[in-house]
Parts: sequence; structure tokens; C-alpha cells
Amino acid sequence: MEPFLFLIAILSLVLALVFAFTNGFHDASSTVATMIACGAATPESAVILSAAWGFAGAMLGGTAVALTMLSLLTVPLGVELVYIMFASVASASAWNLVTWRFGIPSSSTHALVGGLIGGAIAASGLSDVNWGLSELLEHGQMVGITKVVIFLFLSVLIGFVLGYITLKLSKFLLRNAHKTANRNIKRSQFLLSGLLSFSHGANDAQKVMGVMVLVIASVGWSSETTIPLWIMLASAIAMTIGTLGGGWKIIKTLAQRIFRIKPIHSFDSLVSSTAAVLGSTFIGAPVSSTHVVASSIMGVGAGENAKMVQWSMGKEMVYSWLLTIPVAAIISGLIYLIVNGLASI
Repeated sequence: MEPFLFLIAILSLVLALVFAFTNGFHDASSTVATMIACGAATPESAVILSAAWGFAGAMLGGTAVALTMLSLLTVPLGVELVYIMFASVASASAWNLVTWRFGIPSSSTHALVGGLIGGAIAASGLSDVNWGLSELLEHGQMVGITKVVIFLFLSVLIGFVLGYITLKLSKFLLRNAHKTANRNIKRSQFLLSGLLSFSHGANDAQKVMGVMVLVIASVGWSSETTIPLWIMLASAIAMTIGTLGGGWKIIKTLAQRIFRIKPIHSFDSLVSSTAAVLGSTFIGAPVSSTHVVASSIMGVGAGENAKMVQWSMGKEMVYSWLLTIPVAAIISGLIYLIVNGLASI
């Protein structure tokens, strides 16, 4: 193996774990934001809870999402694919850091998908991306990029609708409840937040696993595209450490800048978010936990009093969501061209 290819392969694996780390403090923070906001848990205990359940999700959540990630490109195993993976995780990690710096709850999933698209287009053009449009139009099947994009938006819509419905239902069921009911509502959030963290770990860690598997298979360090235990463990640990670091700026955005959250609001948001993310993970659709949580908070807020929701914050998040894939794709494409140019020297 050429020294340059060996170096890029190692850096790709390292950057994949860096992406998992940034995903931990960027996206995992969303799983505990509402319970911190309503006083159900201290920030420290909530983050530890999220880290523990997220680690369990990464290790025990199956491989359906990872298999979806493996199918997004049609580039054959080899040197070109290694360069694409390097460019993808480098651009996605950079975007995560930038949005974290400004406290913008953007999507790590969008960033990685955009990176994959940009790297593949820079390498071989549009043909090496599995767009999945023909399968959808001709057979009604959702595969490739089409499946990812549809469920990224569908999960947000589901989060909002479920948040609205759950709030209305819980208000009706608890219409005669005493204020002391808040104690039980707060306690129940530990389980709900744990389940959301588990589903986040299962969904997001698998994206990293898929990238790492493609790298080691492309350079001949593995003859299979199954996920080795060491990759699962490394991805889970990296994301857990990132979670423990805490994404306090994003927690503040979700907990304070959208809607004033009370215990019942947090409960309803967690129920809605967990249902949406767990369902997506089960069918192998990589989604954004941050997007789902943010949309569920808005749904709950709309159910309580639409005038109290900071819709302007929602607009800012929508803009960041729409920018993430094209910006990450451009950055990834540029990185690929630089790496490919250096390899030919």
C-alpha cells in the first residue's frame, strides 16, 4: 500500500471518530435539553444519563441505518472511495464545529450526507451517487439519497404533529390533576430521555460505522462489509465522550429560545421525539435527533399557545437545515480535489 493512501485511510478513520465526537456534543445535547429546561434534572445528571443510554444504543441498536449509509454511493471499493470518505467526514466535522460555535441546532446527518454527495460528485460526477429517484418513481421504493431526504423531512413533520397532539391529549387527561402531578411527570422524563438517547445513539453512531467499514474494506483491511466489534465500540466511545462534553449552547437554544418549557411540555416533547427517532431507526432511515426534538418543541408550543412560540428561531433553523447539505457538499468536493491532487504529485 502506498504511504499516502495509508495516511489518508488512517486519517479517515480518525476523522470519522472526530465526527462521532462532535455528533455527541452537537446532537446528543438535544435529547436532554427539555428536561433540563423544566427542572426535571440538573445539566450534569442529564448529560451523564444521555451518555450512558447513547452508548447502549450505539452498541445494541442494530445495523439498519449503517446498511442504508453503505448504499448511498455506487462508487466501488478502492482508493477513490477512501478519498471520498475522508472528504465527507472532514467536511461534516467542520460544519458541526461551526454550527456548535454559534449554537445553531443543525443536523449532523445532513452534514454527512452532503459530504458524501459532494465527494462523490467531485470524484466521478452525478452517476456515482445513488439518488434513488428512478426506484421511487417506477417502483415506489425508497432507497439511497431519496430515502434519506424524505425521512429527514418526514421525521421533522412527525415530531411537530406528535408534539401538538400529545400536548392536547395530556392536557385533557390531566385537566383535573393537582400540581403535585408534576413530580411524577418530572420523574418519568428520566426514562423517556433515556429512550430518546438510546435511539439517538443507535441512529447516529451507525452513520459513522458505515463510513469506517467502507474505508477498511477499500484498503483491504477487511474482506467483508459487516461491522466489526471494534468499530462499533470505537464509535460508541467517541460519541459518548462527546456527549459528556455537553453541547451547552445548543441546549440553551432548544430549551430557552423556542418556547418556555414546563414539565408537561418536556414530557410531551420527549414522547414525540422518541417515537419519531425510534421508528426511523427501526426502518433504517438516518434522521436528525436535533431536528426532531426542535420540531416537537414547536409542536408542543403550538398546542399550548402558538403566540408564545418564537417562530423566528424556527426560521433560522430551517435556513441552517437547507444550507447544510449544499455547503457540506461544496466543502467535501473541494477537500476531495485537494487530496486527489496531492496523491498525483
